[in-house]
Amino acid sequence: MSPHPPQPQANGPVAQQAATWVIRIERGLTAAEQDEFVQWLTQDRRHGPELARQRRNWRRLDRLADWKPEHSPRPNRDLLAPPPQSRITLLLDRRPRWWPLLLAATLIVGFFLWSALPLSQRATQPTVAPIATIVERTLDDGSMVTLNRGAKITVDYTSAMRRVHLERGEAHFSVAKNPERPFAVTAGTVTVRAVGTAFNVRLADEAVDVLVTEGKVQVLPAAGAGADPGVEPVPLAVLETGERTRVHLTEQPVTPRVAPVTPSESQALLAWQPRMLDFTATPLSRVVEDFNHHNAPIRLLIADSVLAGTKVSASLRSDNVEGFIRLIEAGFAVKAEREGNTITLRQAQ
Repeated sequence: MSPHPPQPQANGPVAQQAATWVIRIERGLTAAEQDEFVQWLTQDRRHGPELARQRRNWRRLDRLADWKPEHSPRPNRDLLAPPPQSRITLLLDRRPRWWPLLLAATLIVGFFLWSALPLSQRATQPTVAPIATIVERTLDDGSMVTLNRGAKITVDYTSAMRRVHLERGEAHFSVAKNPERPFAVTAGTVTVRAVGTAFNVRLADEAVDVLVTEGKVQVLPAAGAGADPGVEPVPLAVLETGERTRVHLTEQPVTPRVAPVTPSESQALLAWQPRMLDFTATPLSRVVEDFNHHNAPIRLLIADSVLAGTKVSASLRSDNVEGFIRLIEAGFAVKAEREGNTITLRQAQ
């Protein structure tokens, strides 16, 4: 049996889907679209070759930009001539104008290699629970909250007060300013109150950590069952931009220590927040190192040195671990083995 997949019809549904993906990749993919793209690419052996064909057509049209009317009344017909390099060499060696094409190029080349392998040697996706995702929400007042993996909040807004209860985990809040409606986050025995600011709250087993990234907040004891709602609690601490504190979860919170935080320390504490990671011909070992930095306690391991040196070109959100694993499995015949928060990457046998 030939290892080459059957060619789709020029105007068939596969060709139309591939053309649509080329356009979407050109303008940039969101994290959700990246996941959708990887799933589409790997679900049918015809998709990779057809995507490559549609991208070649797109690039040939790009060459018309080299022609200007003042040069001649008609474009040079050689502008649309096929390049002398082989298809795979072109995809590997030519730097695209926009980063999303790097992702497509890497996946296409890897897909050709993967589809040519015997079925027994292809990487398979184990049936395991997916990694919890980082969730970004806009609340009713326009405030933004980013929930770290596994975090949970409940929201209770009234005309006079905006209250959020952090039931577990860690969250970062960017509060829409409204002096008439203070914004308060309760975590354990602690309440963090602000008007318009940005701060991070982490609820651990024994303490609550608060970091202010913009503005000012008050850290107060949470109102207990017997507290008088008409009595204003005394703040435990007042934090400004670049300051943090830890309040131990006791029935009677003691005055916590307020400590300054350097920009590098703040970046380390907020490394879990999503951002774009852009790799060009980067060793897989370095890519894995970056993903581990942004996704603790999830840890990726590489099983052998040959795989560690594999060059990767892609752009993914730092929290998109599942999408990264699917990319590596589909593009480089890699098998991901999971045990708790540890994911080991090894070459498929």
